[in-house]
Amino acid sequence: LTSTINLIAAIIENSVFQGNKLNINPDRIVWTRALDMNDRSLRDITVTSSDSKHSITHKSEFVITVASELMAIFCIANDEEEFLDRTEKIIVAYTFDEEPITVKDLHIRGAIKKLMHTAMNPNIVQTLEENPVLVHGGPFANIAHGCNSVIATKLGLKLADVVVTEAGFGADLGAEKFLDIKCQRAGLKPDAIVLVATVRALKLHGGVKFEDLDKENIEAMKLGECNLWKHAENMKLYGVPVVISINRFPSDTDAEVETLLNDIEAKKYWGVVNTAALDSGDGAKDLATQVMVAISLDADHLACYGGFEPLYPIGDEHYSIRDKIGLICHKIYGAGNVVYTDLANEQINKYQ
Repeated sequence: LTSTINLIAAIIENSVFQGNKLNINPDRIVWTRALDMNDRSLRDITVTSSDSKHSITHKSEFVITVASELMAIFCIANDEEEFLDRTEKIIVAYTFDEEPITVKDLHIRGAIKKLMHTAMNPNIVQTLEENPVLVHGGPFANIAHGCNSVIATKLGLKLADVVVTEAGFGADLGAEKFLDIKCQRAGLKPDAIVLVATVRALKLHGGVKFEDLDKENIEAMKLGECNLWKHAENMKLYGVPVVISINRFPSDTDAEVETLLNDIEAKKYWGVVNTAALDSGDGAKDLATQVMVAISLDADHLACYGGFEPLYPIGDEHYSIRDKIGLICHKIYGAGNVVYTDLANEQINKYQ
């Protein structure tokens, strides 16, 4: 991926330097280079292409590979051809007349395919307990959809009866994008959602200082539970069973964990303590058992949940960008109103 990202950047620079037949404005090159390492000194750079006759200088930047648009496309594509088709639609620059230049204009589909062909195959790795895991891609959820590749998820479903996959960041971000974007694009329907919570995080939400999180504080934990209930309510919107996993830390007291389990039960959710971080697979047995119960419910019990339903249909032209933003803000974040800046309105109008 890094090589492909930088290939595109190199071709753009070469096109500008070698006569600029595409009429690219160097100051309007929006494609960024990438490096799979955090190097702050490369975030903002000045690029110069020169020979004895002329010189072209402009500003550019590096991003970490997982923050590139190409990583997002890599993970949302159903196959290699879709990846190439989507890649060719990327706007990489603008002309002096403000016309967009895409990857397709660079005529490098074959070169990209050559670099990415093997990378399209998921990697299988082994855990310390000899369990197979597919590791394949991962764009940030704060700038993309925060999920591993569709290709890996579908491969997992072909190889196993049950596939567990993670959505990055909080349930209001990664899970929402997994359910509304990835599942719709890939035709996937989840059978259950596991919502991860910790006693420490709830105490932090309840006002405890970070340095005091190791101390028992049931009152603060209960104050912070409102955050957990909102996330759980959000997940219920999607019409599938929700299991709340309490990832236990060594500092969690029995009283704190027992109180949280009782509160979860009172809210009519399944709650399970997970100590996998301390006890490996043995610590996750109760969680695995509860998930199997959730995904094995008979038709009558499943009907109570309504069946998987995203917040909005991706392909429906009746849902504008503002409609989708509004639904997410109102239903997921509880916003009463959405106010757009001038820049946001300008960008939305351009994308539509």
